[in-house]
Amino acid sequence: MWLRLVFLLVYLLVLFLLARLLEAAGCCEAGLSTRLVDPVTLSYRKLRTILELRGLGYSGLDLKKDVSDLVEKSGELMQGELYSAIRRQEEQSEGGDQGTTSFSGEMHFYELVEDTKDGIWLVQVIAHDREALLSKSSWSEMVQKVSPFGIRTGTFNCSNDYRSCVKRGWHRSTLIMSVPQTSASKGKVMMREYDGQLFETEHIFRWMTSHVAQRIKTLRQPSQLAEEWCPDQDHPVKMFLFAHLSQPPAFFSSLSVKFTGRIEFIFVDIRQWNNYSSLLEIGVKHSPAYILMMPEGIYQYGNSTGEFLSLVAMDTFLRSVQPEVNDLFVLSLVLVNLLSWMDLFITQGATVKRFVVLIRTLGTYNSLLLVSWLPVLGLMQLPYLDSFYAYSLKMLRYVDTTSLARLVRADWVFYSSHPGLLLSTYLVHGLLVDYVEKKRCPPMSEGESGTNVEWLSSLWDWYTSCLLHPMVSLQQVPDDRSDWDDPNFLIQRMAFPALWLHPLVNVDYIKALPTWNFSTINQQSRKESKAERTDSVKDGEKQDFTPEDTHISEEGEFSQIKTCSN
Repeated sequence: MWLRLVFLLVYLLVLFLLARLLEAAGCCEAGLSTRLVDPVTLSYRKLRTILELRGLGYSGLDLKKDVSDLVEKSGELMQGELYSAIRRQEEQSEGGDQGTTSFSGEMHFYELVEDTKDGIWLVQVIAHDREALLSKSSWSEMVQKVSPFGIRTGTFNCSNDYRSCVKRGWHRSTLIMSVPQTSASKGKVMMREYDGQLFETEHIFRWMTSHVAQRIKTLRQPSQLAEEWCPDQDHPVKMFLFAHLSQPPAFFSSLSVKFTGRIEFIFVDIRQWNNYSSLLEIGVKHSPAYILMMPEGIYQYGNSTGEFLSLVAMDTFLRSVQPEVNDLFVLSLVLVNLLSWMDLFITQGATVKRFVVLIRTLGTYNSLLLVSWLPVLGLMQLPYLDSFYAYSLKMLRYVDTTSLARLVRADWVFYSSHPGLLLSTYLVHGLLVDYVEKKRCPPMSEGESGTNVEWLSSLWDWYTSCLLHPMVSLQQVPDDRSDWDDPNFLIQRMAFPALWLHPLVNVDYIKALPTWNFSTINQQSRKESKAERTDSVKDGEKQDFTPEDTHISEEGEFSQIKTCSN
């Protein structure tokens, strides 16, 4: 256990140092560079990609200058963010619409859309004997556009459940969006139907973002900001966005849905403000600014490594500041499985043996993890520990705002977007661990360094001895095995395995054990012998009686016998 933990800590340290080397080398391709990029130097296509990943509409902006101005208004652009946005866009264009859900009926739709209440859904309803509102290519493009913001998509064909469509009033093909209505956790779900006349992807996306932005509290006056900036016990953690925009970006609005009940999102529109002194008083020196207000103080997002203006980066940051139980469970699950996979390289011997030990370790560690989480979940339901939870979150926020925590978050985002690099480094580290283990503990016997066939043979012998062989028995094995060629004889023997299976332990030693013969002693002879021994003791006569070499007859006399053996 401790050896695996040491090797895992060494591996995590190697990942940390590798990320620092890439950052020091200025590899913008690695997604870790914090150097700012001037939007004017980028092409029109790259600027549109940045706006799409931030969730801002650019329809009607035909000039490159207008698009670059919109990028600057939404936030500063870093080289790492530019690379990550272009790479994600290329992956989505190759992936297709595999994430689309096809609803089979009313209950399936209710379970995923209406009963979940923790996400945004876009559903294309296909009326009975009608064509879909969007073609297959347009729907695939729509799926690729909304998936970076955590918006799930699906199709509901009324031909599969016509009565449900009539009940809901879906008489024609349309688009339905599902958004949680209130800011409370597990609140009501609001269903909205697209009523626009244009069915282009950009117009539908703008319609969606405008409705999602309505969930966020919007401030347009300095007096409103002064009220919201005061500490609030009901919402101790707040995320502010100060920008010259008509509505917040889509990634900011989507995060408000994911963190419902944990963090309150507030958008401050400062386009009509004439005096910025109130902003300077609270520490906002430029626009746009993403400010996280906590009981411990304020934190300005976007000034450190990996703090990009994207859904993944900000989601990682907010989860570290205000985590939920599921986040901690996923983190522990990842660490436990990384720890378990170390057994594949620590175990010495045949390849099959390594995988058998790995499967056993994975099952054991994951089972222990699940069992250990059960009492933790039970304790979290107790109201007496609320102060302890609040203090734990307070300490966690102090740690997460340090420089080391910022680097760890940046590495998490970087390696999660580069699974190939993560897998290759883990494999190289495992091979080094295997080499170290071979030098540290060389095989002591041929069984430890045997081939796969030899190890499987020994494993099969052990398995059959545990399941089929009886306990130590004196049953003799028949020497005549000429009848074993007869199928009927073999089936008869297999039906009664205890008659022909013999134990692995040699039982010949029983024949060499000494034995004694004892006869029955009646009550009278016992009394007489006892009286004689009492008299002999009184007379001072000493007689030695050993049960190993005496025999008691029915007349009460002692006689010598010889030890016999079978």
